[in-house]
Amino acid sequence: MIPSIAALPLPRLRTARELVPLALAAALLATAIAYPLADGDTRNAVSWAIVLLGATLSVVHAWLSRGARTGLGVLVLVGGVAVAFESVGLATGFPYGSYTYSDVLGPTLLGVPFLVPLAWLMMAWPSWLLGGRLARPVRPGRRRAARIAWAAAVFAAWDVVLDPQMVDAGYWTWAHPSPGLPGIDTVPLTNLAGWLLAGVVLMTLLDLLVERTATPPAVGDAAPLLALAWMTLGGALAHAGWLGLPGSAVWGAGLGAAVLAVLAVQHARQP
Repeated sequence: MIPSIAALPLPRLRTARELVPLALAAALLATAIAYPLADGDTRNAVSWAIVLLGATLSVVHAWLSRGARTGLGVLVLVGGVAVAFESVGLATGFPYGSYTYSDVLGPTLLGVPFLVPLAWLMMAWPSWLLGGRLARPVRPGRRRAARIAWAAAVFAAWDVVLDPQMVDAGYWTWAHPSPGLPGIDTVPLTNLAGWLLAGVVLMTLLDLLVERTATPPAVGDAAPLLALAWMTLGGALAHAGWLGLPGSAVWGAGLGAAVLAVLAVQHARQP
């Protein structure tokens, strides 16, 4: 018996709550594609647009998916931790190493350009979401620690791709860029150590924030995770093809592939 058209299931229509994060993610991806194709002042404007879209996506998704208190909490918490770590880093060299920002980044707070905490916002929320997915197989008693560890690692790994690009653009410079990761001679290993430390602190606080403020998720995590994947793997492609940064391209592709492999193994083991 052939079912009638009326009996066939209709595709579920997405609500505005679901479409807004996806629209922001699409705008972010389109703007990121424009970055390697631009130069000069246009490229600087594209950088600002990427960071503003990414930060907006994180706050809006946290708000729409887990409630207004979580969205506002993410904005205040991540922005505050970013300014604290970056201002201490500028003044003391701890925990990243000694570095200086260029004037091209515009207005600052405690010496930290406004672009920087916005970049933290862009990176932190998707990293926490992915950390949660990677920690799912861990037994409940250890899941929080695993989630924080994974999220901090993803947060630091994202910067492995981002930092050489920003140095190449002239946004900041390192006083002592060596030793660095193989293939990356403009960013010291101390920066990676600093990002891991900052990531552990930030993801611990973010985890506590979500625990105390969040309602059950009302929107899936596809939009911020798509943004994270594209900014890492797409960034690696841009580094290799257009920006002349083969070392960070290899690291970005390798780290992204490793995370995808872990997720694939987890999916295959699901009953």
